[in-house]
Amino acid sequence: MLELRNVTFAVQDENADKGSKEILKNINLIFDDKQFVAITGPNGGGKSTLAKIIMGIEKPTSGQLIYNGEDITNLSITERAKRGIGFAFQQPVRFKGITVKDLINLAAGEKISFNTACQYLSEVGLCSRDYINREVNASLSGGELKRIEIATILARKVDLNVFDEPEAGIDLWSFSNLIRIFEKMHEDRTGSIIIISHQERILNIADRIVVIADGQVVEEAEKERILPKLLDHSMECRFHQDTSK
Repeated sequence: MLELRNVTFAVQDENADKGSKEILKNINLIFDDKQFVAITGPNGGGKSTLAKIIMGIEKPTSGQLIYNGEDITNLSITERAKRGIGFAFQQPVRFKGITVKDLINLAAGEKISFNTACQYLSEVGLCSRDYINREVNASLSGGELKRIEIATILARKVDLNVFDEPEAGIDLWSFSNLIRIFEKMHEDRTGSIIIISHQERILNIADRIVVIADGQVVEEAEKERILPKLLDHSMECRFHQDTSK
């Protein structure tokens, strides 16, 4: 279980006279074990910052993160990864000179068999024969990189998976494959999942939805309670945009 207690994150305002600017303001959340939670809300609301704070890429200005009873607020990315937290970036990192098989071995923390590495690729909808020996470089599309990154997370067998807008920059075909991957991860219940997303199809998989706006949690509830309201609001916004043209 992950608990965020009064987490605040501030940065220096570009205008020095204004001092600091709060990106997150006293966030209090609990993420239960083996639960799929989607975090959504308007752009610039602090969602991606929250994901980075969970992974340790950013450190909170104040507040605590408690993971399985341990205070991890000041732990590094490496230390959090060792405790079973995995993170998938909006734009996956490319590694020139490293093959897909090398990357999966690194993620697993040991040298795994060729067949096992291929199995992880198969689970994310990639033909292992076509990808296992390819370099993780610019020759791969955004959708391919996203699925390879998820394969490495599966190989790590982490307890908490954090995905920052996995739909960003990929085509419709790749997005449909990602949905199937997340549905399977949710069905298998191999760990907790936190996904930052605007996409209805991802929100619809979640057990619980958290809405963040202006750096604050404005609403959180089970999917069945909150998703209809979000969809109604989205339709209303689209109507006003259309009628204002």
